[in-house]
Amino acid sequence: MERYQTLRAYSAGGVVFRLAPVCSPENHLVKKAQHDSRELVPDSNGSARMDVVLVGRSHSGIWALPKGTPQSGETIEQVAVREAQEETGLQVQLIAYIGSITYSFVRERVRYQKQVRHFLLKAIGGDVALHDHEYDRVEWFSLPEACRHLTYQNEVNILYQAEEMLQRWLQYRPQEG
Repeated sequence: MERYQTLRAYSAGGVVFRLAPVCSPENHLVKKAQHDSRELVPDSNGSARMDVVLVGRSHSGIWALPKGTPQSGETIEQVAVREAQEETGLQVQLIAYIGSITYSFVRERVRYQKQVRHFLLKAIGGDVALHDHEYDRVEWFSLPEACRHLTYQNEVNILYQAEEMLQRWLQYRPQEG
């Protein structure tokens, strides 16, 4: 039996979202009157459609959530924000911790046990055209489309958790204005 050295690795990233208009009249979003007039907020029913950004590699056909490795001295929250901003080109605001996924892989006779901590991140500026070179595709998707595109089921599960968390956040956050 072949033996591998085992290393534990950690990274962080998240679900970068924006609120988008919903087509049905009873679930439409209205423009926010104060602050940024382009920001959409849920209607009085608290309904909102969440669009999420995915990062991809054309040559391998992989679509994923943005994530990456800590730099010296960074908190896990700082890693999530930095990696999301670098990989998507968007400015993000950390909303809440979603959860973590764990998986393992082997590279050059080393087995890595990796844990990725995911956060809910609101897009507040930037442009997907400004993403770094790590991925060659960065695109917005509706939640159902994102679930169909994601390569890994554990990230699909994180998306569903993010959707539930976003709906609670929208319902219970203090009303502005």
